[in-house]
Amino acid sequence: MSSIYSDKRTVMTLDAGGTNFVFNAMRGGKSLLAPIKKAANGDQLERCLKNMIEGFEAVVAQLDHQPEAISFAFPGPADYPNGIIGDLGNLPAFRGGVALGPMLAHHFGIPVFIQNDGDLYAYGEALGGILPEINTALKEQGSTKCYKNLIGLTLGTGFGAGLVHDNVLIAGDNSIVAEVWNVSNAVSPERNAEEGVSTRAIINEYNRLSGNTASLMPKDVFDIAEGNKEGNKDAAREAFAIFGRHLGDAVANLINLFDGIVVIGGGLTGASSLYMPAVMQVIKGQFDNGQDRLVQKVYCLDNADEKEAFFHTQSHQITVPFTDKKVDYSPEQKIAIATSKLDASEAIAIGAYAYALSQLDQ
Repeated sequence: MSSIYSDKRTVMTLDAGGTNFVFNAMRGGKSLLAPIKKAANGDQLERCLKNMIEGFEAVVAQLDHQPEAISFAFPGPADYPNGIIGDLGNLPAFRGGVALGPMLAHHFGIPVFIQNDGDLYAYGEALGGILPEINTALKEQGSTKCYKNLIGLTLGTGFGAGLVHDNVLIAGDNSIVAEVWNVSNAVSPERNAEEGVSTRAIINEYNRLSGNTASLMPKDVFDIAEGNKEGNKDAAREAFAIFGRHLGDAVANLINLFDGIVVIGGGLTGASSLYMPAVMQVIKGQFDNGQDRLVQKVYCLDNADEKEAFFHTQSHQITVPFTDKKVDYSPEQKIAIATSKLDASEAIAIGAYAYALSQLDQ
């Protein structure tokens, strides 16, 4: 697949939230317009669908050329290959199934591609974020190593994930691959992972540890942990550490199964300094029998020393048996984990654009 940044095709995009729809168009991996916002009206199906049509019509009106496709993310569940949206908690009018993709394709006369938001986040990072950034840095220092696998994680009110291999988004037979939110977790085996890796998890742990009964937001707990707001600082910091241990367990399981670069995005990345040490402690830890949790050595690119060590090549030459030839050999199997430099909505938009191009090229 050629670089999305040199592609001249235009794709209309949508950031579909429970409150607002934000419309735009992309060409060459860049947004073309000032965002166009319309109310979602997620509890009124006809008004919601008309707002969506009107939003894309407003985009078309500002373009001086015909777009090639429409591509955007929804939070699922859905029959994504057929563009049918199912039951959504934040858009209740869609319950029972709505043929959204076919409706838009009929109205605008162009292909429509809809995918899960976690999947498109990962795809955006794989084609326009952390993965090309790492591979470019390796190439510039003369390394032949090229990473092709990526695990993208989003942290917020929920816990999402997506997997990409060699520029291909792995979707699964039912378009529900990498449902990391619903895997088991060794830290709290009685609950699924999302109950330990979400904004409510941080608040619940802080309340449990501190005895707090007042209404709080995750930012409040963060400010308490940083000493910028009155409250139980130790409890706040421990709440983030517990969150990090839950996240670390999920990350370790994903790495064992998929062996790829891990990038973390979403609304909680601003607090990464409070939970990443616990994440790294888990994934660099051992089981009770002394076996390392991971075969690979994992470097956190948020840490300057670990970043330098990750990009330091430790290869050397060995002789091919029965010949005088030599080949490079790097004995260390390593991967990296990093907090995203992209806003999650930006990565999702890039992913939506790239996904549309990949489908148009088939």
